[in-house]
Amino acid sequence: MSASKPPGDQPGLTYKQAGVDIEAGADLIRRIAPAAKATRRPELLGGLGGFAAMAELPSGYEQPILVTGTDGVGTKLKLAIDFARHDGVGQDLVAMCANDVLVTGAEAFLFLDYYATGKLDVDVAERVIKGIAKGCDLAGCALAGGETAEMPGFYSDGEYDLAGFCIGVVEKRKIIDGSQIQVGNKIIGLPSSGPHSNGYSLVRKVLERQGVVPNEDLLDDLLAPTRIYVKPVRELLSQINVNGMVHITGGGFYENIPRVFTASEHAACIDLDSWQRPEVFAWLQQAGNISEAEMLSTFNCGLGLLLIINEQDSATAVDLLRAQGEQPVVVGEIVRAGTPAQPGQLVIA
Repeated sequence: MSASKPPGDQPGLTYKQAGVDIEAGADLIRRIAPAAKATRRPELLGGLGGFAAMAELPSGYEQPILVTGTDGVGTKLKLAIDFARHDGVGQDLVAMCANDVLVTGAEAFLFLDYYATGKLDVDVAERVIKGIAKGCDLAGCALAGGETAEMPGFYSDGEYDLAGFCIGVVEKRKIIDGSQIQVGNKIIGLPSSGPHSNGYSLVRKVLERQGVVPNEDLLDDLLAPTRIYVKPVRELLSQINVNGMVHITGGGFYENIPRVFTASEHAACIDLDSWQRPEVFAWLQQAGNISEAEMLSTFNCGLGLLLIINEQDSATAVDLLRAQGEQPVVVGEIVRAGTPAQPGQLVIA
């Protein structure tokens, strides 16, 4: 290694001059502390600012099994950044992780976030992380900690990225793994708020092709925060058996539905006319000239979560979900693999 040149009369460099403002990071922690505190659960030990978060397992479990999930928001962030819509992406982050944990039957109880940017804008970061805290409140989990990384030269000005990490717990005998699914089970769909956090590379391509700046109404539809299904579904699980759940995320119906099957003889028959798609999907399909197959393999098309339930329990499940403020729709049933799709149906094995 060659010797470095002597500094001569040059002033000594500081971390702040290199682009990292430690004081801004400390200010952010002070600002978000009340929001994080509002999500606190009794199992949590310590507060924000430590090297790691610690928690006891929730009480009442005989054989507690830890369930973990991690995800990001994806290129939906690009739209949020371009149009200064920072308040909802934190909820997106929690939803993508907590809904994944939910489909196992687990109770989400801890969440951590990772916020990375080139230069920390405390006002923007505060809006994002308060959105994360709101998502944690909706999911019933504690915002146990996180990391804010300031990396000058790595991200373009104004850009940031998010990752989330969720920990849940489920009673071993109550794990939902699809093994109880049977032919004749009903499939109940819960509405989405829009595209949630998937398919935004295609969304942005459609906007690019249109060559127009989206108006406020379209932005509201495209950037609606991902729904968090934890509380109504957990209440449902306390009263009836659910044999399987599908979180409709990246890959749409074609990729996500098969993930719930443990038996090769099962398939899901979905009645495509059984629910009303939000208008934003019709706009995307028309504006991008997107085929129906491409829509169903990219977007949730208005259904964010599917529940597979015994036929005799389906009416009760619908009533219980409605009592929780949901708008459930019976959208299909489990059939034998190889069953041909009739007009207006989608059969996925």
